[in-house]
Amino acid sequence: MMIITTILAAVIAGITIEAGISAVKNKKQGNIKKAILTTVAPFSTLIVMALAFIIFDGDVLATNEVVATVAGVSVGEGFKYIAAALSTGMATIGTGRAVGAVGSAAIGAVSEDPSILGKTLIFVGMAEGIAIYGMIISILILFA
Repeated sequence: MMIITTILAAVIAGITIEAGISAVKNKKQGNIKKAILTTVAPFSTLIVMALAFIIFDGDVLATNEVVATVAGVSVGEGFKYIAAALSTGMATIGTGRAVGAVGSAAIGAVSEDPSILGKTLIFVGMAEGIAIYGMIISILILFA
């Protein structure tokens, strides 16, 4: 149950970020207090629920011994693999967004002045570095 609430909190946070980005891009006007309340209230509720599950140590689905004997992997090992996958996945999603924005701007700038091609490639490379950092964190999680 704790995992479900944590996943829901992450989904709400992601939706909030994407809605905020689109609102800024479209220059939407509105009540900022209402917008913050509608996103912060469910997110904070789910975080409080996740913390309650952590504090009261509620094994909802199965005990650690059952999981270890069935899958051959402990719960900690499972969380380690999930964390490594999330760090790589989220870093590559961020890289895709960054390279999309920087790459299109670089193409536009190079079409006007071809002499700045080298400078624009540096910025695209910096955006791609985000994925490398995510992969390094994944390796550290798995082998440290």
